[in-house]
Amino acid sequence: MRLKTHAFFMKRCLVLAEKAIGNTYPNPLVGAVIVCKNKIIGEGWHQKVGEPHAEVNAINQVSDKNLLTKSTLYVNLEPCSHFGKTPPCADLIVEYGIKKVVIASIDPNPQVAGRGILKLKEAGIEVIEAVLKKEAEFLNRRFYTFHKQKRPYIIMKWAQTEDGFIAPLIKKTNRPFWISNILSKQKVHQWRSQEASILVGVQTIVNDNPILNTREWPGKNPLRLILDPFNRVPDFATILQDKLATIILTKKKSERLLNENKECHILNPFNLDSLMEFCYKRNILSIFVEGGQKTLTHFIEEQLWDEARIFTSQEKLIKGIKSPYFDAPISEVEKLSNNSLHTYFK
Repeated sequence: MRLKTHAFFMKRCLVLAEKAIGNTYPNPLVGAVIVCKNKIIGEGWHQKVGEPHAEVNAINQVSDKNLLTKSTLYVNLEPCSHFGKTPPCADLIVEYGIKKVVIASIDPNPQVAGRGILKLKEAGIEVIEAVLKKEAEFLNRRFYTFHKQKRPYIIMKWAQTEDGFIAPLIKKTNRPFWISNILSKQKVHQWRSQEASILVGVQTIVNDNPILNTREWPGKNPLRLILDPFNRVPDFATILQDKLATIILTKKKSERLLNENKECHILNPFNLDSLMEFCYKRNILSIFVEGGQKTLTHFIEEQLWDEARIFTSQEKLIKGIKSPYFDAPISEVEKLSNNSLHTYFK
């Protein structure tokens, strides 16, 4: 039998971890695999915040627990060593007598940050580190950005015409003017389900009255953040009338009575630094910035972004609202029927 490499089993951990994207915030994405004699005997992933961690689910899947003392545990993130909503995974690994643990990356959370690895080594467990480290840190790039830079991971998205406009100058209704096609629209709703929050400026609410949910994809709705310095969100706006969680960020608190799951928060001063501080305190790990032009431009000018995802259609408007000026090397290109998707990483 050909022996499989550490990288082979770690790739499986990453596949498992990614299954829970959008459901674990503020926790990271973690997958675990238990291998005995070159064969996987148990695997699991952290499926939802507050529920058992990946290592627990993998151990629980092993029918014969006696095999654990002869097994290797693979996990894409250092096992936790502190009591949170669940007990420390490092203690569980020691308890079951697992002799070898292979880890992709160290947990950047100050509550862990090497302590899990230290606890394993002090118990006499062999620890192998940095297997597919780059891939593992990319998967958990939101988690790493949040703990290392003390701000959420920021993804900008917009759709533009071939001649560089994001909207017409005049619209007949206060509903969105669709530039992207149905495939692109569905992809955006999938992306929304993967992020902790979605953000737009108040002019987008005034112009389009958007829903900002995941109706085109079976996923969790993100927290909606609205930049509204002068309390211009109309009372009839969908974001105020439905039951989805929404925070209006303003300069001065409104006297308006808000419905369930709605909140008004004052940013002082009203700028992106204050927004980042607010999100960090609220454990908001990522922001999906959808517009409009002025809001996107603020993030671009402040160099406050990590990814940009730009759809370009074959339509032309001739005149309209110009797309934000953006200049960065393209990382990926994807065709979605008559739309092109360009992805940029800072």
